[in-house]
Amino acid sequence: MARVRYGARTEAEITASREKSSRLPDIWSTGVVALWESDPDVVAAVLPPPLKPAERPLVRANISKVDLPGYPLGAGSVAVAARHGGVEGWYPLVMPMTHERALIGGREVFGEPKKLGEVEVEREGLVVRASLARHGIAFVEVRGAVDRALPLPEPAAKTDFYFKFLPAVDGSGLDTDPVLVHVTRNEKVRKLEHITGDVVLRESMFDPVADLPVRRIVEITIGEKTTDQKGRVVERVSARALLPYIHQRYDDPLQILDGPPEGSV
Repeated sequence: MARVRYGARTEAEITASREKSSRLPDIWSTGVVALWESDPDVVAAVLPPPLKPAERPLVRANISKVDLPGYPLGAGSVAVAARHGGVEGWYPLVMPMTHERALIGGREVFGEPKKLGEVEVEREGLVVRASLARHGIAFVEVRGAVDRALPLPEPAAKTDFYFKFLPAVDGSGLDTDPVLVHVTRNEKVRKLEHITGDVVLRESMFDPVADLPVRRIVEITIGEKTTDQKGRVVERVSARALLPYIHQRYDDPLQILDGPPEGSV
């Protein structure tokens, strides 16, 4: 019988896939990172418990093109500085990806708030423009010019916080209490330059990062880096406490309360 592709994989095939993924070479990306101070009350308002605001009300936009062989990827995020207990890190609000493959893995494994979108990183000489867009709106745009090279930082570990959950099948909220995930990324940088420029936040009903105003630009850079990442569940959190923030994940938050339509398959 011919191979049935929807059929079960053998244990050997599953093991081979795991080994292949564990041997991936360093994948380098070229990205723009903009860091700014915003309003403390606004940053605090977007953090679900048990996350707390960091010492400074920082917002970070990361806009990258990733050199995947035969599969170039645009990837971005807008995150606010946060802490969980004694751990300092970032809480991403939206993570546009240009391909479904990157979107599915991050959402289903780590609980990342990834959505399909458009990601642009353009450079002509010293002039740089980078943007994140969805539904025809470039809701974040970074513009400027490279003015100097920066010393390369030492390899560093950075933490992001995510909530992993599933909407309830009966439309009543969530299936079970969510879990809070810490994802640690080990980052190596091989090129880094400083940009003098500005950050433009445009109004979007689907990606309202314009609510995080730019009060002071801390730094804008463009660089080449590679990262790996590992996640771990650190605690289970209250579904009731997280439910008021669920709209951060969806363009239409009412969809998770609909339940399956009668007669649907």
